[in-house]
Amino acid sequence: MFVKYAGARTIHANHTGSPPEAIRNLKSSVSVYEDLGHDTLIQLTDHFATDQGYVCVFDWVEGENLHNHWNFPPPAKYEPRSPYYQFRQFPVKARIGAMEQILDFHIEVERRGYVAVDLYDGSLIYDFDKSFMKICDIDLYRKGAFINTMGRMWGSSRFMSPEEFELGAPIDAVTNVFNMGATAFALLGGEKDRSYDRWDAGEALFQVVIRAVNADRTQRYVTIAELGEAWKEAAVQR
Repeated sequence: MFVKYAGARTIHANHTGSPPEAIRNLKSSVSVYEDLGHDTLIQLTDHFATDQGYVCVFDWVEGENLHNHWNFPPPAKYEPRSPYYQFRQFPVKARIGAMEQILDFHIEVERRGYVAVDLYDGSLIYDFDKSFMKICDIDLYRKGAFINTMGRMWGSSRFMSPEEFELGAPIDAVTNVFNMGATAFALLGGEKDRSYDRWDAGEALFQVVIRAVNADRTQRYVTIAELGEAWKEAAVQR
């Protein structure tokens, strides 16, 4: 099992929250995991309060986190020990399959009325033996579209849309279309270098994902489902 606990004080240099805030966030995530249950998502099996905190218990899954913080930041992520580096050496077909699992899950997220927040490669666990992707850490996914009240929101800039940096901007399905395109570039391309020269999966799929990450919201696909259909059509042309 994997146990996630909120309530302890952290010494993480980048953590700005408080134990009460962490407890509230973890408690509120329970309904998210229950509502979005899916083969690709880690499974919540129990949750309960302690004297000073809150606990969520998940089934253990085999695999490697693609953004393991002890072995990821450049240049470490390009070393053979890094799961991210190992994943990028996998055949293109396997990496396309992993991306399709992520897309299929988020089509369901969208269908059930949720918006993904703080999705990045730290949310991805890849089983190299079975070529299967699992998604974890969806605690901040939100029910329904909302307005950015933070300015810079949670997440990695490699995966974030322009509106996730803009106070007052809408955060919705069109935002998540960008997130999906950025994820594809992380798994199959040059991450923030979104040139065709760094893309591994052919012209047809490139045209799909480059539209998804258009800085102009009005030029993207309207929904993840629409993006998914375009992806499937392009994948046949490879």
